[in-house]
Amino acid sequence: MVIVSRVICLAIGYVFGLFQTGYIYGKAHNIDIRDHGSGNAGTTNTLRTLGWKAGAVTFIGDLAKAILAILAAWLIFRNQYPDSVKSLEMYAGLGAVLGHNYPCYLHFKGGKGIACTSGFILAVFPLTAPICLVLFILAVAITRYVSLGSILVAVSFYIQLVVFGQLGIFRVNPECLPEIYAVGAVFSLLALWKHRANIKRLLSGTENKFGMSKKEN
Repeated sequence: MVIVSRVICLAIGYVFGLFQTGYIYGKAHNIDIRDHGSGNAGTTNTLRTLGWKAGAVTFIGDLAKAILAILAAWLIFRNQYPDSVKSLEMYAGLGAVLGHNYPCYLHFKGGKGIACTSGFILAVFPLTAPICLVLFILAVAITRYVSLGSILVAVSFYIQLVVFGQLGIFRVNPECLPEIYAVGAVFSLLALWKHRANIKRLLSGTENKFGMSKKEN
C-alpha cells in the first residue's frame, strides 16, 4: 500500500469534512453559528444556540459525512488493497475529522470532531460503539457535562481499539495493526486537543453544564 493511497484517502475525507452542517444550517437561518455560544461549528453549540432540531440535523450531517468519506475510500480501494483497506478507511475518516475541525474556507475554524469521529467509529469499528455510547450517555446524564462524555468517547475508543486488536477480534491483516493503532491514536489525541479548554474547566470546576444558558467555550 503506497503512500499516495493514504494521501488520496485523507484528501477525500477532508473534502467531505468541509461540509459544515452547523454552519450551513445557521446561515440558512441568517446566523453564523461561530458568532454565538462557544464560537464552535459543531453539534453542541448548534443545539444550544438554535435548538434541538438544529442540533439533530448537525449531528446527523456531521456523522454522515465521515461515513460517506469512508464508503468512498472503500469503493475506490477495496479491490486494489483488499487486505489493508480498513487502514485506508481510517485515513478517510481522519480526513473528514480534519476537514470538519479545520475547514480551509472558514479560516480553519470548525467544530471539535466528535460527531465525525462517531461516524468513523460506526463505519470502521462498530464493535467499539456500544461502550462509547453508554459512557457518553452516562457521563452526560450524571454530570451534565457534554465535554466529559465526548472525552470519554475518545479515550474509550482507543482503549477498545488496542484491546480488540490484540485479541484478534477485528478482521484485519495483523501487519496493519501498528498503523491502525497509530492512526487511531491521532483520532483520540485530536479530540482531546480540541477539548483542552474544556478539560481545564472540568479540572477547575468551572465547565458549563448542559442546559445552562451560560456561554460554553
